[in-house]
This record gives sequence, C-alpha cells and structure tokens, in this order.
Amino acid sequence: MSTSPPRRPLRADARRNVELLLAAAREVFREQGVDAPLDEVARRAGVGNATLYRRFPTRQALLEAVHQDLIEALHVRARALLEDPSPAEALEVWLRELAGHGSSSRGLTATLTAALHGQNAESVCRELVVDAAGALLERAQRAGAVRSDVTVVQVLRLVNAVAFATEHEPDGPRQAEHLLGIVMDGLRHGSPAPSSPR
Repeated sequence: MSTSPPRRPLRADARRNVELLLAAAREVFREQGVDAPLDEVARRAGVGNATLYRRFPTRQALLEAVHQDLIEALHVRARALLEDPSPAEALEVWLRELAGHGSSSRGLTATLTAALHGQNAESVCRELVVDAAGALLERAQRAGAVRSDVTVVQVLRLVNAVAFATEHEPDGPRQAEHLLGIVMDGLRHGSPAPSSPR
C-alpha cells in the first residue's frame, strides 16, 4: 500500500489558472492542432509561461489534462459494457466509440498515440485506456469470441490508426465506423498467426 501523502487541493487562484489554461489549450489545439506553440496557450489564458509549465511540465501532460474527462468517461463506459451478455459485441461497441471520439475530437488521437508509445509509467491516460480496453478484450478472448494472439496495446494502436486516418475527413466518424468493422472482422475471424521460432 502506498504511504505517499494525499495531494493537497489547489488553492482557488491556482485552480482558476488551471481552468484558464485548459480552456485556452482546447481553443488553441482546435484551431492550430496539437503542435501549436504552448506559449500561445499561456498567452490566451492570461498567465505566464512559468505557470503553464509548473502545472503542465510537458505537452503530453497538457493534452492528457485536456482530454481527461472524455478518457474517464470511456473508462466508466467500458466497466458498464462488461455486463453485456456478448463479450465480442461489448468490445466492438467500446472500440467504435473510442474511434468515433478520436475521428471527431481533434487531438485525442495524438494524445492516445503518445500515451501508448510513451515511457511515462504515470500516464493516467494510458492507465485508464489500457485498463478499459484490456478488460473488454480479455473477456472476449476468454469466451473464444476474438483471436487470442493480440494484445490490448496492439488493438488500441489499430483503433488509433483508424481514428488518425479519418480525423480530418468531412465524414470521419462514418469512415471510422466502416474501418472499425474491418478491424473487428479480423479480430473475430482471423486465424492466429504462426508462433515465432524461439
């Protein structure tokens, strides 16, 4: 059990600065993409760069904070879907929702990509998304409903690739829906790949 003391709540002024930074970041990332200068985020929030970097030391930390509510909602949704009588359908519903959000929410795809490839063990985004998808995938694999030779990170990378490919398309969510159907067909009906020689 961790003996670390609980984090103290932010003072009102610090909390207000965080809210201003997140609102400005959403606006800047929506307009300019996730590679927009972070100085612009600080400027629009009306705070100094030091305040920005004290609260969000990296771009990824800021991106994860911007999308935290959505990521937490996806985690809750996955837990609810574990009660679905069809493990494969529950997995498919969740993956489609993830891809749909990614193709329509500029920046979510980049956030998840960095989280899945990053080495930051404290990434809340990675922890929540991998936990959510992993529970649904494991349940479907135990039921024999999807192939057993794929990992949760591989599945998430496939879904993220679909979202990335459709993110800027006028009919992105519709295209993501179609491509996810192909991914799910592969997960359901594909034969396990031959084992690599040891």
